Amino acid sequence: MKEIDFLPEWYKNGRRRQISYRTQYIALSCVFAMMVGWNFLASRSVSKAATELCQLKSKQAEAESASGEFARIESEVLRLQEKANVLEEIDSKINVANVLAEMSFLIGEKIVLGKVELVAERFEDKREGKSGSSSVVRAAWAKSGGKPALLPGAVRFKVVIGGIAADAADVAELICKLEDSPYFWRVYPSFSQSRTIKTKAGAAGEDYKVTEFEMSCYLANYRQEESSSVKIARNDRPVR
Repeated sequence: MKEIDFLPEWYKNGRRRQISYRTQYIALSCVFAMMVGWNFLASRSVSKAATELCQLKSKQAEAESASGEFARIESEVLRLQEKANVLEEIDSKINVANVLAEMSFLIGEKIVLGKVELVAERFEDKREGKSGSSSVVRAAWAKSGGKPALLPGAVRFKVVIGGIAADAADVAELICKLEDSPYFWRVYPSFSQSRTIKTKAGAAGEDYKVTEFEMSCYLANYRQEESSSVKIARNDRPVR
């Protein structure tokens, strides 16, 4: 049995066009929705990237500030280290109060001091001196424009003592005390001579015979080894 189609051709074409238009509309709607979604996601990603960039710039500024502060502190530390090195070089490493207290303990009542000097001398290698001679030293106070100037480096201190004593026996006793003291060593008498001094008691005057002397010694706060290297004692107690 043969089927007979009574629908006109124009109606069929119209239905086909409607279906085609509907399909295109749906496809365009899907594309538009995808574009809107992609635009939303892209905008969100750009906003997030911009926020992270601002945070990175802030962190970069903080890092640059910290780096500048670190460089300033490092420069300050180097400057203070240089000053500390200078202070270490010019440090006498002696306690003058202890030295004077020891001298006051050793000097008897029959001795009156007129001069006490601490003279710094720099150490030099024995090889620079004459053969067979002792270690060569030179004064660590250099004349510069008429004023003394400190010379840095390892130094030892010579104590020069001058005054008068009741007799020569008191001078010899002082020399023995200085040699036995842990604060001093290498005691050398410079000179000792008799001297007459006059005193006045009312209208009458009397003459007294005394012994004028001068001696020198070294503070025992250093140790010099055979290799001529010098080690300075860092504590207040002298060492030999």
